[in-house]
Formats: sequence, C-alpha cells, structure tokens
Amino acid sequence: MREYITIIGGGLAGSEAAYQIAKKGIKVKLFEMKPDKFSPAHSNKNLAEIVCSNSFKSNLHTNACGLLKEELRILDSLLIKIADSVAVPAGQALAVDREKFAEEVTKRIESLENVEIIRKEVGKAGDKLLLKQLSKDGIVIIATGPLTSDALSSEIKELTGNEGLHFFDAAAPIVERESIDMNIAFWGDRYSQERGKDEEIEEWKKRIQENSENNYINLPMNKEEYEKFWNELVNAEVAELHKFEKKEIFEGCMPIEVMAKRGLDTLRFGPLKPVGFTDPRIGRRPYAIVQLRQDNNEGDLFNIVGFQTNLKYGEQKRVFSLIPGLENAEFVKYGVMHRNTFINSPELLDETYNFKKNTNIFFAGQITGVEGYVESIASGLVAALNAVERYAELKKCEEKNNKYIHQKIIFPKETMIGALSKYIVSENKNFQPMNANFGILPELSERIRDKKLKYGKLADRAIEKLNEYINIKY
Repeated sequence: MREYITIIGGGLAGSEAAYQIAKKGIKVKLFEMKPDKFSPAHSNKNLAEIVCSNSFKSNLHTNACGLLKEELRILDSLLIKIADSVAVPAGQALAVDREKFAEEVTKRIESLENVEIIRKEVGKAGDKLLLKQLSKDGIVIIATGPLTSDALSSEIKELTGNEGLHFFDAAAPIVERESIDMNIAFWGDRYSQERGKDEEIEEWKKRIQENSENNYINLPMNKEEYEKFWNELVNAEVAELHKFEKKEIFEGCMPIEVMAKRGLDTLRFGPLKPVGFTDPRIGRRPYAIVQLRQDNNEGDLFNIVGFQTNLKYGEQKRVFSLIPGLENAEFVKYGVMHRNTFINSPELLDETYNFKKNTNIFFAGQITGVEGYVESIASGLVAALNAVERYAELKKCEEKNNKYIHQKIIFPKETMIGALSKYIVSENKNFQPMNANFGILPELSERIRDKKLKYGKLADRAIEKLNEYINIKY
C-alpha cells in the first residue's frame, strides 16, 4: 500500500485534513492545482483562499456556527486557531484578514514535516482514471470544493454515477417547523388536506414513519396579502452572481423573483397555485397558497416549495416573513443560487464522509453538501480522522496478513459536528447543501419557548456530549 494519504484540494477542508493527518505521524501528499490553474473565482496562489465574505460568522455560544467553532477548538482545529489569530474587529462575529489567513495557513502546512504539497491538477490522464489509481492501494480524500475543475468533475461523475454529481445549487429557504404559525397554516396535499390541530399531529407523525409523500404545510394568502408580498418580492435586492455562473444557473432554474417579474399573477399559476385547496378559516379556495415540504427525517425542518432565489439574505428574511404564518419564522438556511459542485451524499457517503463504493476514498468540504467555511473545516477534520483509521486498518492487514476493522470516528448526534455528518447522509429526496443550524440537532427533553435559552441549552449539551465522547474514544 501507499505510505501516505492523498488529499486533492488545498482549500479549507483539505488544509485542515492535511494538518490532522500529519500530526498523527502519517505522510500526506496534498494536490493543489493553483497557481498552474485557477478556478473562475480564485486568484490567490495560497492554500485556504477565502473568495466570498471574510466572516466565519458568530462566535456566540447560542449561535449554531459559534457552537461549531467551539467544538472545533476543543478538537484542535488548525484553521480555527489561525482564524482566531488573524481576526479583525467584527463585533460578535469571527472575521479574518483574508490575505493573512491564507498566508498563515499556507506557511503552517508547508512547515509540516509529513506534508508534501504538489502544485498540479488531478484529472484524467489518457484513458486512466487517476482517482481509481490513487485509491487502488492507498487512501484518498477529495476536498475540491464547490468549483471542482472540469477534469476532476468528469472523474468524480464516473466514480459516483451520472446522478451522483450536481453542478449548481438552487435551493429554497428552510425554516423550523416550530416557528410556523399553525393558527394560519394547515396540513395536507392538493385536493386532500387536514387542519393542523394538535390531535392531528399524531397522524402526521404516522405518515412520516410510513414515508408518505403528503407531509406538506400550507400557508393561504388573500388578495391583499399576496399583492403586498408580490410587490416587495419584485423590488427586493438581489445578490450578484459571478459572470461564469449567470448562464448556467438561469438556464437550469428560475429564481422566484424573476418569475414574479413576468406578471402579477404569474406565481398564482405557478408555485403559489391555490387549486385543490380550501382555506379552513374561510371555507373556500384561497387567493394564493405557499407550500412547505418536509426537509428531514425528524420532520422539524421544512423548505418553501419553489422558492429558489437569488435575493440577499436580509431581503429573504424581510420579504418571506410577509407570508402569513411565517411572520416569526426561524430560517435555518436561506435560499441560494450559485455554482456549486456537490455529490449526492445521502446515497454515496456514510457519516464519516467515506465513499460507500470504495472505502479507500473520502470526501470533504462543500463537495459533500456542507455549506460554509466552518462547516467545510469540520468535514475536513472528520474525514481526516477516519482516513487515519482506515490507513491503520490497511497497514495492519498488510503487516499481519489478517483482517482488521478500523474504528469509525462518529461524533455524537447532539454535537453540531456530528449532526452535520448525520444530515448529509440522511434520507432526503431533495438533498441540498446545509449550514450548521440548531434545527438539525435532536430536540431537548423539555420544551423551551425562549429561543436564546433553548439554544444555550442545546449548545451546553453538545459540548458535554463532545467531551464525554473524547474521554471515551481517546
């Protein structure tokens, strides 16, 4: 077997993975195509280049991303440590000097005795698939990010199958079920609906267990409510796409704000079509209706059907909260439309980011369906720890000529790092990338209405569970 672990991609996930493996005394060959070749969004030759915001989001204990950073600090994340060291003033958020951050990450990775950085693109070589070559007798972590090169994308597509790779992310916002006003909303499918009363919740849970398709929450709108919403939607601020994204994105999927601009009633004949519904409050068909579809197995997250959007996040919160029933909605993820190469992780990976069809291959970073800087770092850490275990398994098999089953590192589902791993492999027919959020954690045993208090208790539990796991595992 190869006496090193190969990592493809020197971004946030790949750099973190390289550090975690090297500190275990195992050699790493880290492939990074820059500066020979740059993606359309990259321009800096250093590792761990940040191309969008310089913010790593909140540091607060009661913020999901803040909790994830706390967990990563406990687990000795190199990149979070560097981010802390090059932080710039940003209130309660962790924001970094992006140039210093990339420079420091590069310097630290280059200084690691066990790491060799190879500035070369990995992709097809003649008729040979390099990924198959590299993983035949060695461990490989693919951490090529949301802008994976065409050459490597082609290999990954062959490796995962035609349906295993997506080339852009056009996702609708996701909200917490608890935050939806069920005095307005009602359960049901078109032509077959139920009122969302407490006594009907058990029937709804039963449908979930039976994998029913009818798990929709419906938000009716009258004419005045609809026209107010439409007017704000068509005049809301949109986020700028990169030039290379525009043609690809808009040919594949239309943002709801673009559809709305085609005419006042366009949405009422499209995603907000009210046909087949009766608003229980008035006993007749509503003027328009917004549907929310269950987004996870537990049934506590729902996405807004047909609301893929390119609005700025603040505008999404403002405009979508005008929908009756969503006035106090908690958005765990905002809608996005951008170039994003990611695999169908629920079908392809396990909770360790290990490829089911070839256990010598791991994926890490945004290509797995985690979204965000800190989430990418977390996936790189988990993939690295498990790659080390797999490496030890192959080593012992080779040396002793016998079977050895490696111990998987699966963090508790109550931790944010564990919940993210669990989310990306959960059964989800409409799988889309996800940020860290409290909605993916198991519920507390007690019901707490105060959001800040609830999130604080979820965070306390996560840290407690993480420390318990570390004490048992190590």
